[in-house]
Amino acid sequence: MNKIIQATIGKVNDMKIDDFYKDTLILTISNLATGILRFVFSIILSNKLGAEGLGLFSIIMPVYDLFCCLVCGGLIVALSRKSAMLYTKNDFRNINKLMKTSFIFILFWSLLISILVYFNSRNISIYFIKDVRTINSLKLICPALIFVALSNVYKGYFYGISKAKIPAFIDILEKAIRIAVTIGIINYLFLIDITKTVTAVYGALTVGEFISFIFLYFAFVYYRSKYKGVVSKEEKNGQLLFDILIVSVPLCINGFLSSILNAACTLIVPRRLVAAGLQYDYALSLIGKFNGMALNITFFPMIVIVSMCTVLVPDISKRLSERDKLSVEERIVSVIKLSFYIGIATMIICLCIPKSLGLLFFNRNDLGSFIISSSICAPITFAAASTYSILSGLGKQGKILVNSLLVSVEDLVLLYVLAGIRQINIYSFAIALFITSTTSYMLNMWEIKKTCTITLKSRDIFIDSLLCILIFFILGILNNTLPNTNYALKTTFIIVLGFSLFFFMLSSIKKYFD
Repeated sequence: MNKIIQATIGKVNDMKIDDFYKDTLILTISNLATGILRFVFSIILSNKLGAEGLGLFSIIMPVYDLFCCLVCGGLIVALSRKSAMLYTKNDFRNINKLMKTSFIFILFWSLLISILVYFNSRNISIYFIKDVRTINSLKLICPALIFVALSNVYKGYFYGISKAKIPAFIDILEKAIRIAVTIGIINYLFLIDITKTVTAVYGALTVGEFISFIFLYFAFVYYRSKYKGVVSKEEKNGQLLFDILIVSVPLCINGFLSSILNAACTLIVPRRLVAAGLQYDYALSLIGKFNGMALNITFFPMIVIVSMCTVLVPDISKRLSERDKLSVEERIVSVIKLSFYIGIATMIICLCIPKSLGLLFFNRNDLGSFIISSSICAPITFAAASTYSILSGLGKQGKILVNSLLVSVEDLVLLYVLAGIRQINIYSFAIALFITSTTSYMLNMWEIKKTCTITLKSRDIFIDSLLCILIFFILGILNNTLPNTNYALKTTFIIVLGFSLFFFMLSSIKKYFD
């Protein structure tokens, strides 16, 4: 953390802020706004759908994610890397040609997949999801697949030219519109039936993705006319497309196969819970509480990690093209440490006030044990997530594919075995998440260390452990001594104090010892 602060101060002294930290800050702020809107959306869904309806919504989403991976998996990473390389040369002629070629290819590809999904929605619903209530929802997400794919073309462009704020602000607008459309449809049509309400929610998702695509298109048109680069040698369409596919296809295969396994994990849990002796409706309710509520609370700070990872890939690509290996290593170490620290701070807060968090965000007092179990996974899960982007920036897409598939298979096996044990039931998600995140981190770090020198001092681990214990006791004492007259204000205060105190003390300690 201290290295991050020193690096940032050094850039400020040079009157130029590091683009990585600037874009990360912009994305964090915008993603925070988007995350808040998404969080509000999940609260609205929990009220409108109930635990069972939220469970039904949750088992459709992995299928949607699966087809999103198929139509545009790895596209943002591939386009941002290629755009970043051309951007360093001020070669906007080939950037614009790259965008046109990619857009045409992705349009036809996403259209083909959407048509196939639409005409096979009944089979997917009956034989794959095994819940006929999902048929209409699957049909409504087909247009969304096209809009998501085309939007990702423009997002890759903006990330590559260091204009991350454009897609970030558009995402905020899209989430706000989606919430408004969802509430409007449900209230206007007086929807009460779970099937119709879930279908309306996915209809609103499609409307939101369409609006996001329109805004991204007009933003691209504006910046395309604004930038006039140097006259360069024009690359062939085939070569540009090849440069994109050589990066995106391994990531797409990885995302698609991982999504199949993840969808299988999500869909297999209700059946394993039933096999363990639970009723199907009750099993869906447990999934809604854990995945739709508790994980939304615990993994909310993941917004910062996602923001860093988004700008990390083009940042590493630029530095490698400049042959600046030392700065690449420093960047990697700082990102991994910061990801781990955010996870630790999140875990401490969730362990101190689990029931209060459930009451504050979802007005439920039965989420405490789910929040505790999922929060234990936060440090290693956050750190593992950042290592995938590091590997992508280093050009190790093949290793990402192998490691992801190994971890996904491990996840499937763990959930199949653990969810069938009545005493464990839904907590199988937390156990599997902790084990698979640890596996991901170890496998990815093994590959990263083959390219970069990464060292972790035992002294730092000891100091961090003591700091965690200290913060835990401080927050625990405050939670027990502060009055519960206004539990919302009290909980918010402890959350803000927990993060602030942790990073302030961490920064002070690192500064003292360094």
